[in-house]
Amino acid sequence: MTTSHALASYLDPANPGAWGVYLQQVDRVAPHLGGLQRWVETLKRPKRSLVVDVPIELDDGTIAHFEGYRVQHNTSRGPGKGGIRFHQDVSLAEVMALAAWMSVKNAAVNLPFGGAKGGVRVDPRKLSRGELERLTRRYASEIAIVIGPAKDIPAPDVNTNEQVMAWIMDTYSMHEGATVTGVVTGKPIQIGGSLGRREATGRGVFVVARAAAARIGLDLSGAAVAVQGLGNVGGVAARLFAEAGCRVVAVQDHGGSVHREAGLDVPALLAHAAAAGSVRGFAGGEAIEPGAFWSVPCDVLVPAALEQQIGAANAGAIRARLVVEGANGPTTPEADDILRARGVTVVPDVIANAGGVTVSYFEWVQDFSSFFWTEEEINARLARILVEAFDAVWRMAEEKRTSLRTAAFIVACTRILEARALRGLYP
Repeated sequence: MTTSHALASYLDPANPGAWGVYLQQVDRVAPHLGGLQRWVETLKRPKRSLVVDVPIELDDGTIAHFEGYRVQHNTSRGPGKGGIRFHQDVSLAEVMALAAWMSVKNAAVNLPFGGAKGGVRVDPRKLSRGELERLTRRYASEIAIVIGPAKDIPAPDVNTNEQVMAWIMDTYSMHEGATVTGVVTGKPIQIGGSLGRREATGRGVFVVARAAAARIGLDLSGAAVAVQGLGNVGGVAARLFAEAGCRVVAVQDHGGSVHREAGLDVPALLAHAAAAGSVRGFAGGEAIEPGAFWSVPCDVLVPAALEQQIGAANAGAIRARLVVEGANGPTTPEADDILRARGVTVVPDVIANAGGVTVSYFEWVQDFSSFFWTEEEINARLARILVEAFDAVWRMAEEKRTSLRTAAFIVACTRILEARALRGLYP
């Protein structure tokens, strides 16, 4: 059976996009699923896709309409879990792919969640704070029919943060007539958020990179690291790499790229980026062209921006021994093949950036019990879960003689489809 016409309509053979990349990844793992191949089409079809109109009144009194989405890809292993992004390029196909990768990520790390994702097609930089709040609350009210602490739990993603989650929680709670802290994660600490959540994804990238480096015999002390993206993921990862004695030799963000072979002053770079809005103009490094970033000699490369950043056109230029995916879907299947043929180890997103959802799981558990852990406890639990998950994927890769990505998909898709088979079909 092939993908339905409705889902196939999102594919452009010349540019398959994020959803097409995900489908290719599923096709690669299917031969390793044994008898579970009977259920593999489940992975290619989102369980539920909601498209909503989000009208708001702007500050000048005019009415603006924005398109919003919430996709629940699979809930066989538990409620949907995944972030919400506000971005001018958000599309249903992209959200479908991100939801599917969340299904795989949660199963790969063995969290009791399915996969979901949401978004609004909007450039939030063009909205005032009041307009942003009205947009968030209207979107939350539109998707309230499909979210809830036992159904689907949103979290922050691109251009959303703790404040946006607070508005969503409050809006949902007003509908319910009671405070429901567990409807979202990534909230402020004061209203049920978890310690360690803000840095969790970047910390997870570093923890997994350290485990992968040990596997390939790479000493991180003095190792050269290049990071694309200096936001909540890349910025935290860069700081932790620097604190571990690595040389962060290159950083790229939406505004520019900087390089210094001896290593950038990461705290100073972070302060500059916070003040200037970009790494562009940082005096402590040399400005380089965007394309030159990919060929900077380094031991570890961390793409922590958006999807499909490493493709066939630039994979051959990469000079790292280890690629650790901080972003979702930053490497295309063609680039995966090129990097593997060149002996570059790629740690896939579904393991490398799972720190955020892992601590979101901790937050959800703490909200249910109204008992909160220390940050030390959270960081220790996070490291243990991620290292155990990485080790299981590494063993699977050795057993099946596959890439780490295919191994992660084997582990995750087996868990998802076993749950689907055990639950059966109703009615």
